[in-house]
Amino acid sequence: MHPISRRTALKTLASISTLPLLARTANAASAFSDGNFKLGLVTYNLAKDWDVATIIKNCEATGFEAVELRTTHKHGVEPTLEKSARAEVRKRFADSKVRLLSLGTTCEFHSPKADELRKNIDECKRFIELAHDLGCLGVKVRPNGIPKEVAEEKTIAQIGASLRECGEAAAPGGVEIWVEVHGKDSGHPPRCAGMMHACGHESVGLCWNSNPTDLMDGASVKPAFDLLKPWLRNCHINELASDKYPWREFFTLLRQSGYARYTLCEIQETSDPLRLMHFYRALWRELGR
Repeated sequence: MHPISRRTALKTLASISTLPLLARTANAASAFSDGNFKLGLVTYNLAKDWDVATIIKNCEATGFEAVELRTTHKHGVEPTLEKSARAEVRKRFADSKVRLLSLGTTCEFHSPKADELRKNIDECKRFIELAHDLGCLGVKVRPNGIPKEVAEEKTIAQIGASLRECGEAAAPGGVEIWVEVHGKDSGHPPRCAGMMHACGHESVGLCWNSNPTDLMDGASVKPAFDLLKPWLRNCHINELASDKYPWREFFTLLRQSGYARYTLCEIQETSDPLRLMHFYRALWRELGR
C-alpha cells in the first residue's frame, strides 16, 4: 500500500468539503464551545508503571486535569475488573481533581480474518461496559494498517461498519468511541475521513494523534484539521519541544475552532516525571496562548 499523493489527498479533501454542512458538523458539536481546552495525560508511556493512586497524585501535583488509561499497563484497569473494583476506581477519581476521561484500547478493525475482526469488536464492547461503569466519556480504538491483499475501499468500509456496531453499543450508556488517527497508511487523514463517512454514527468520532502525516501539504496542519474537524472528539499531543510539528498553528486552530475538551500528553517515560510534567504544562500553556 503506497501513501496517498498530495494531489490525491487534496482532491479527496475537496470532494468531502462539498458534502452538506449539517452532516459534517452535527457529530462533533459537543466537543466545541469556547475554545478553552485542557491538559491531560495518556498513560502510554510516561505512566505505564504507575498505579491509580500514583497517577492521581502526580497529575494533581502538576496540573494535569484528566487521564486516558491505557490497557495492559500496571494500573490494571481492564474489563476483567469486578463491579466492586470498578466502583472503587470510579470513586478514587471522583474524589480527586483528575477526571477519568477515557480508556485507551488496542481494538482495531482492519483484519481480513473474520474471527480476528469479531474478537476485536467484542473486546471493544467489553471496554464500553467498563467505561460506562467507570464514568468515562470515551473508549479509544484505532485502525492499524490497510492490508495489501484487500481492496482499500473494502477495508475502509469494514472499519466503518465495525465502528458503527461499536457506536450502537456505546450510545445507550453515553459513551463515545474515539478512533485514533493511527497506523501506517491507515493514519492518513483522508482515509480516516473515509472511515468516518463509512461509519456514520453520532457516537463515533476521531482522536487527533499529532502525526507527521497530518502535514498533507508539507508544512501546515490546517488542510488535515479542516478535513477531520467534523469528527474531532479528542486529541493526543506528544513532544511539544520538537520543531518537526507546527504546534502553535495546531493550538491556534483548536482555540479558533472552539475545541473545549482535552489535549492528552503522550510522551516517553523518564526518571524524573514530575519535573517533566511541570515543564510540559508550562510549554503547553505558552503554545496555547
